[in-house]
Amino acid sequence: MIRKLAGPFSRRRLLRTASLATAGTLAGFPTIWAQNIKNVTLRQFGTGVSNLNAIADKVKADLGFTLQMTALDTDAVTQKAVTQPKSYDVADIEYFITKKVFPTGVLQPMDTKRIKLFDKIVPIFTSGKLTPTSQVAQGTAPHTVAFVESKASTKFAPHPTQWATLIPTIYNADTLGIRPDLVGRPIRNWKDLVDPTFKGKAAILNIPGIGIMDAAMVMESLGTMQYVDKGNMTRPEIDKTVAFLIDTKKSGQFRAFWKTFDESVNLMTSGEVVIQSMWSPAVAAVRSKGIACTYQPLAEGYRAWAGGLGIAKHLSGLELDAAYEYINWYLSGWVGAYLNRQGYYSAVLETSKNYMSPDEWGFWIEGKPAQADIKSPEGKIMEKAGAVRDGGSFYERMGHVACWNSVMTEDRYMIQKWNEFIAA
Repeated sequence: MIRKLAGPFSRRRLLRTASLATAGTLAGFPTIWAQNIKNVTLRQFGTGVSNLNAIADKVKADLGFTLQMTALDTDAVTQKAVTQPKSYDVADIEYFITKKVFPTGVLQPMDTKRIKLFDKIVPIFTSGKLTPTSQVAQGTAPHTVAFVESKASTKFAPHPTQWATLIPTIYNADTLGIRPDLVGRPIRNWKDLVDPTFKGKAAILNIPGIGIMDAAMVMESLGTMQYVDKGNMTRPEIDKTVAFLIDTKKSGQFRAFWKTFDESVNLMTSGEVVIQSMWSPAVAAVRSKGIACTYQPLAEGYRAWAGGLGIAKHLSGLELDAAYEYINWYLSGWVGAYLNRQGYYSAVLETSKNYMSPDEWGFWIEGKPAQADIKSPEGKIMEKAGAVRDGGSFYERMGHVACWNSVMTEDRYMIQKWNEFIAA
């Protein structure tokens, strides 16, 4: 239902405006139509990575409606998406959990024809390849769960269609964080995480589907295992991986098993841990305290992840139009630049460039030395002039992805075995 328009509009213009709004084809931000949606509130939930107050504030300023955000951890996001589908309107979720969420029917397929910049989205999300010659990485590569067969379908399509599960927004290539002042030697491989030199000073991420991927990277680096697909292990592969983790734990290698951003930052800041699974902004947070911390490129490559925005099945009418308007706005550049400045990557890079200085773009995307101090979106100094981003350029980092975060066919069995490791 279109609410009454403010101001002197003819019936013909009113109908035309309503039609444009419903079609989702308005080109500018803000729009006359936005005056109609000032009383709309969209409820969004997701992880703290991208459910940021600054985005909600900017939505209010640019589009006129309210975006209520709730930040949860990955496991809680999955549970809420499936078990409380009427409690949200927009789901900000990771692609690998789409395997658990979308087949339940709680989200509606999204019409890519209503996404103005869909053809500008990085091809990782449509073909699985960063460049035409790239190899598709193991695990739940985003393009494998990005589309469904029709408007009414919950079955993933093997190729791009008009109907998307999510519209991609954010992604990154993850590796190990280290304290270069405390490790005492160069770190070049995933196997360094379990080097006895770091006994009692190593940590691993305690989110089963992600932590076990880090363990698999370690085991392949050691040469003790070669997986057919690290992101979809067989039961015997899971058993061997968890047995290795339990033995490593019992030897005293691990100081901690962290679940939250803050935990990882505190472990590294205190020096209790010198090498661990880590996220890019957590490394930046440690550096912002004046403490040396490196997001270390490794010979075997990165473990990557990606997220996107999905729309709840129940959403319709004006609220649905508002959701599409919001997603189009999300890709239009401001949010992308905000995310890029935190060390992530945006789905439409070319629009984010318009909201970054040449020096920021050179540092974060092109891997060039910073000409001046690099600041966070909040204005805090993250890197000093002359610094080069860990891992280099966008193509150097995203071009060396070995596997994506994943949901395995044997997911329940894997979680059971992981919990045995944590309890051991």
